[in-house]
Amino acid sequence: MLEGNGTNKELEDIQEEEVPTEENTEGIIADKDNEIQELNNRLLRLQADFINYRKRAEKEKLSSINFAIEPFVSSLLPIIDNFERALDAEANKEDNFYKGVEMIYGQLIKALKDNGVEEIDALGKDFDPNFHHAVFMEENDEYESGKIVEVLQKGYIFKDKVIRPSMVKVAK
Repeated sequence: MLEGNGTNKELEDIQEEEVPTEENTEGIIADKDNEIQELNNRLLRLQADFINYRKRAEKEKLSSINFAIEPFVSSLLPIIDNFERALDAEANKEDNFYKGVEMIYGQLIKALKDNGVEEIDALGKDFDPNFHHAVFMEENDEYESGKIVEVLQKGYIFKDKVIRPSMVKVAK
């Protein structure tokens, strides 16, 4: 008999507890294996979700940077146009001043190209309204109909997005 407040009832409760049997043990192990498998699956899903989140966050970050840079690039395009006009207007192509301006223009174009800005190649190509803005159409024996005869203002692409279409003259 138990000492103190103990009763026979407590002793009976202890004796009635289930003693693990082989059948019970297999059931418990199977339950634990299922629980482990479920936890592993949850862990794998969480890892995949985190990897997807990281990729999405990186993509959004790049998109934000490009969105911020695009207006700056657009503001440089008229400056490039003026450089080209100045270089075309100069008669003395051997002058040192001309060569200096041409060098600065080349550096500006290289810096833009290194950062994802490219000129739209238009002369002699088929007219594409996604890349070109037709200002004139003219009869032309040299080019077939729908081909670009002359580029009036260069167009530019920034990271696969047209930031300024080429202004062109198209053959009828």
